[in-house]
Amino acid sequence: MGNFGIETLAAIKIFEYFADSNFAGKMVIFVLVILNCTAIALMWTKYQEIKRALRNNARDEKRINDLNSIFDYDDALYSGEGSPYLSICSRAMDAAHRGKAQGQVRMNYVENAIRRALAEVGDRYEAKMYWLATIVSGAPFLGLLGTVWGVMDAFGTMDAGGATIEHLAPGVSGALLTTVAALCVAIPIVFVYNGLLGMTRGAMTKLENFSSNLADRIELEMNS
Repeated sequence: MGNFGIETLAAIKIFEYFADSNFAGKMVIFVLVILNCTAIALMWTKYQEIKRALRNNARDEKRINDLNSIFDYDDALYSGEGSPYLSICSRAMDAAHRGKAQGQVRMNYVENAIRRALAEVGDRYEAKMYWLATIVSGAPFLGLLGTVWGVMDAFGTMDAGGATIEHLAPGVSGALLTTVAALCVAIPIVFVYNGLLGMTRGAMTKLENFSSNLADRIELEMNS
């Protein structure tokens, strides 16, 4: 039998196990399918979001560095889709210009503005990541619930005279399917989640370095 035949047979057996599951097991698998689809959508959206932010950051960092003076910064100079770097620079320069209008740029005001903007951008970077963490940690427990319930239900149908393995096997197989389904959901997601987490932390490190360099540049040009 070729690979195609083996795969077809395995798929048929899975459907048979699903048919042998009790109502609770079927509901658990249905929920797991929904969670899996949700996780895939979240992971793809988050990946595209971080990738786009990094690309825009690289573009705008060059444009900011090309300014003769950081005090020449103006939001009107940057059209199109903005970047997290622009958000931080805009807030920092707004604080710097307000201080300059009063006769003195106060670096503590500028640094506070940068920290607030950095926190807000960090929240956007990490938005919805907790949903992925919840799915990764919750899916195995859902699978275990379905399995325990299914096994309990299978043994609950035993009569006083006992039951043969042929009687118990379908219900137990259907019950174990929920654990298999849960692991099939959780294992791929945990790898992708850790990759996205590393990507997000790397983006945050670059963001913090940019913010630090921006504060240094403002202070140096202010005192020059």
